[in-house]
Amino acid sequence: MNYSLDPGAYPITRAHPEDAGADLRTPIDFVLWPKCRKLINTGVHVEIPYGKAGFLKSKSGLSAKFGNQSEGVIDAGFTGVIGVVMYNHGWLPKRYKAGDKITQLVVMDVVMDDWKQVKQVKGGERGNGGFGSTGV
Repeated sequence: MNYSLDPGAYPITRAHPEDAGADLRTPIDFVLWPKCRKLINTGVHVEIPYGKAGFLKSKSGLSAKFGNQSEGVIDAGFTGVIGVVMYNHGWLPKRYKAGDKITQLVVMDVVMDDWKQVKQVKGGERGNGGFGSTGV
């Protein structure tokens, strides 16, 4: 897939060829304070093809070690800069330096069917059961 970079932005990379997620890095130094969020402009622009979407997913190490997470969706056709909303659910500030990995981009196929409103959806075995209804 094609991508472009604003001045100072870092290329999209994969640590290993078999990685599903491609790493995005911060172009600036910043501190993510406890119980706060911050929007980081990565300076990266991508061409997501129709029928696919990009999903920003937390880096597992940042989540496990520091409680730092990120989530987002990049729709096909959006070519603006990727902004990453970082959340610090931990109790300590986390300092990031320019070039540090902050999130990963996973591109997946998505169903692009039209939505049709009906009087009632057909129920499955679970019906309205959710949020622990299977015993967990």
